Amino acid sequence: MHARIFLYKIHAQHHQLGEGQGWLLEFKDYFVPSLPVLIIGGVLFYWLVSPAAGISFAAGCFLYASAAAYAHQVQHENPDLCFWLPRPVHHLHHNGKMWHHNFGILVDFWDRVFGTYKKVEYNRERKRYPVSSYFRIKWF
Repeated sequence: MHARIFLYKIHAQHHQLGEGQGWLLEFKDYFVPSLPVLIIGGVLFYWLVSPAAGISFAAGCFLYASAAAYAHQVQHENPDLCFWLPRPVHHLHHNGKMWHHNFGILVDFWDRVFGTYKKVEYNRERKRYPVSSYFRIKWF
């Protein structure tokens, strides 16, 4: 989305605003493009392996889109809530204006695999948050 092709203008606007759209719209942005993979993969697994495999594949796509939408939204609102990442890489991508690095939203694994990970010191001391903090995001 950083190359000047498909969805570039929408994504550029996202960078200008520097905020998430709310979980529901983020979910739509992750889930809708995965529908062809979900349908084809789910049907193939359903018929070639077992109904349980097809349903599990579809559920996995849904859960991944849900988690990615949450991680993207929370990194814009309160990146310290991303306890599963040593540094909230997507937050650094935006705030450090690293347009060619740290694309990871849910994990930083793929940034490391494709060489787009850039280590940046993240010196903020992480606070402990009550569980209710994880639900105080923009949902709609």
